[in-house]
Amino acid sequence: MSLEEFKLIDAKALPVGKLIAMIARGHTIYINRHLEDLNITATQLHLLFEISHQCNINQEKIASRCNINKGSVARSIKKLEDKGLIKREIDENNRRQNKISLTQFGEETLSEAIKILNQWEDEVILDKGYIEKELLQKILKEIAIKTMELNLGECKNG
Repeated sequence: MSLEEFKLIDAKALPVGKLIAMIARGHTIYINRHLEDLNITATQLHLLFEISHQCNINQEKIASRCNINKGSVARSIKKLEDKGLIKREIDENNRRQNKISLTQFGEETLSEAIKILNQWEDEVILDKGYIEKELLQKILKEIAIKTMELNLGECKNG
């Protein structure tokens, strides 16, 4: 469907999930295109965020937080390490696990990537002035939490 065709559809006829999926996909395309100069992908950026939020995090926790399988996380972590963005150290409390943290270069790269994210947000959210960014963030966080709770409940019951 073209952009012009999509504009003609009544918003009430579109399921919220479809709109969220379209926004997420469009965001990923935008971010990947703009992250090329930083030599990272949107998925790798997602992992860098998790690592930055908790220094010395392990791969299992990253996989859980990002809702990505452990194998994919391991491959992405290897790529990030090869690029000098993260470092792995053996966890002295559990020698089978690695503690992962950002390098200085990783922190600098994340800082530049955040600028790209902010550009997208400015263009998409702030440009039209439909809603205050902070209010949107709060609402989306609540929806994300509820979604996670629903999925956790299904996993436990399933």
